[in-house]
Amino acid sequence: MPKKKSLLTRFLKWRYRHISNRTFVHIMSLVVGFLAGLVAVTLKNTTYFIQSLLETGIVFSQNQLYFILPIVGLALVFLYVKFVHKKPIQHAVSSIIYSLSKKGGLLSVKDIYTPLIAAPLTVGFGGSVGLLGPAVKSGSALGSNLSRLFHIDAKTRSLLVACASAGAISSIFQSPIAAIIFAVEVFTLDLTMLSMLPLLLASISGVLTSYFFLGNEVLFSFSLSEGFQLKDTFFYVLLGVGTAFASIYFTKMYFSILGFFKRFKSPKYKLLVGGIAIGIMLYAIPPLYGEGFGFINNLLDGDHLKALGKTPFDAHTHNIWVVIALLFGITIFKAIAMTTTFAAGGAGGIFIPTMVMGSALGNVLAKVINNLGLGFAVSESNFTLIGMAGLIAGVIHAPLTAIFLIAEITGGYQLFVPLMITASISYLMTKNALDYTIYTKELAKIGAVLTHNKDQMVLGLMEIDDVIEKNFKAVHPEMSLGQMLHESVSKSKRNLFPVLNEEEKLMGIIVLDDIREFMFDTELYDTVYVKNLMHAPPEHIFCDSDSMKEVMQKFQDSGAWNLPVIKEGKYVGFISKSKLLTAYRRKLINHTR
Repeated sequence: MPKKKSLLTRFLKWRYRHISNRTFVHIMSLVVGFLAGLVAVTLKNTTYFIQSLLETGIVFSQNQLYFILPIVGLALVFLYVKFVHKKPIQHAVSSIIYSLSKKGGLLSVKDIYTPLIAAPLTVGFGGSVGLLGPAVKSGSALGSNLSRLFHIDAKTRSLLVACASAGAISSIFQSPIAAIIFAVEVFTLDLTMLSMLPLLLASISGVLTSYFFLGNEVLFSFSLSEGFQLKDTFFYVLLGVGTAFASIYFTKMYFSILGFFKRFKSPKYKLLVGGIAIGIMLYAIPPLYGEGFGFINNLLDGDHLKALGKTPFDAHTHNIWVVIALLFGITIFKAIAMTTTFAAGGAGGIFIPTMVMGSALGNVLAKVINNLGLGFAVSESNFTLIGMAGLIAGVIHAPLTAIFLIAEITGGYQLFVPLMITASISYLMTKNALDYTIYTKELAKIGAVLTHNKDQMVLGLMEIDDVIEKNFKAVHPEMSLGQMLHESVSKSKRNLFPVLNEEEKLMGIIVLDDIREFMFDTELYDTVYVKNLMHAPPEHIFCDSDSMKEVMQKFQDSGAWNLPVIKEGKYVGFISKSKLLTAYRRKLINHTR
């Protein structure tokens, strides 16, 4: 008997006959949005369950010993990574961007469940990172693997990965518009109707999932009581400048600390040093514990003492300037605590720590203005909110996401003007100072950054290996002219010959034009050698380090038609300008159709 066709095969055939590709993408975007929302809800509830268990069932928090908990969480993550995941945990958003740029949106099945395990252990035990990145990573992996299961093409798969990120963000913040804009700004999607509708459906699906499981529970219990006042414009400009400098500090501190921890070869040493450092910071500054949403809510409620918690400086908090100094300390140390958590092996995201840092900075500036004795009075809660927008715009270069996120959180657009002022100033200053974000700096080194610039986008999607030609006859330096003509030139369809030594290293090249004038002079066949005829190529392409943009630039600068490719010090082939431009044109058509 013939084997029965699998259920999936029968479904796919039925789908091809009865459902158009566009309709199927819309259905998939709803499904992916729901699953991403479910992931976000699961992450939140798992993390809060761990936190409540530690607060009520363990004596650490009651005896002021909670600062040792992060090292316990990091140790559990270390054990999971070593024995289950078996490879280092990558930064969530950066790995998604790399997947979209270089792998057609393909993500591993492990990326579905690893964030659901590692992130709650990190954050639930007090690691100073956020849950948004892991939610986006897990949801995106779900979207990617569903696309693979249903044989969806690479371009549509990338769109569904972005839909998953929109669903996760929409579920966590209950802000569907900001979720769509995040996907467009960070993953550089073209905002056309073909991409807009799936993103919208995924975002709606994600936020409805959140409402279904969590009800009307919101992250920020805040209602706007005071709108924008023209007299405060200068202070919002000042806040924009302040958040720009804070964003630059945040980014530079992130890479500096990661660089410091790279000195430790063993993950055990990173865990030990990082865990101790986090514990010391938590003992002095308790609000650094965990994500920090409680800290933000307390600032929005105007209760800075509750936001600060119990600190070694409680005897002095009646002095407002001590409070300001402590809040400014949170601004400084949140970036340090967050990056140390990552460097020590923890899993999490940077988005929510960015909001915590911004809220502290905004509140600090408002308190300084109100207590200088110059007769100025501004809304501390408004500055707390807008400070968050300024840091988001500066750190991740996403000003529209920052503006619409805070506008949706406040339930209206009364702060739209100051949000635009602060976010745009922060973004412009930071963009001029830093070409890349935390998400993209390492990716830029390998040419994997996505951008709205079509040329750079297409070049980033191309792979050097795909355009290498290897049908060149190699010759050796000690070959005579006669040997070269009989063994290589007569058997080759190309007019270019790489000269290689015994270790397959490129010594030079010979072009047919170099030997044309005396190739028929038989008297020279035994007296002239390849080493006498070869010359250096005008440029080399290094497969290990050159991006496609650099390859294009080398062709332009050298004027060459063919350039040799070197990989790990050895010759592997040539790239021709004609094949490169043909591949570029094909990729451009596929990307823009």
